[in-house]
Amino acid sequence: MLIQYEPSLFRSAAYDGAQEIGECCYSVSGNIWTIYHTEVDPAYGGQGIARKLVLAVKEAADEAGADVTSTCSYAYKVLGR
Repeated sequence: MLIQYEPSLFRSAAYDGAQEIGECCYSVSGNIWTIYHTEVDPAYGGQGIARKLVLAVKEAADEAGADVTSTCSYAYKVLGR
């Protein structure tokens, strides 16, 4: 299992070998990153992958000095706001 931050695609993605199994997508407006979609293949559910995807975006935003918000209900729950 690989969680990879992909800035050129504005997302983090999860891979099982060469197969993409999840993603967390965001948009950027000024200094605010908005997570709008998080999804993991149901076959991989219950492994904490979605949480890791959200946290990968949050970590990248923190490193960039950006604030993170969410319109994705799952990411909102993970971020605690």
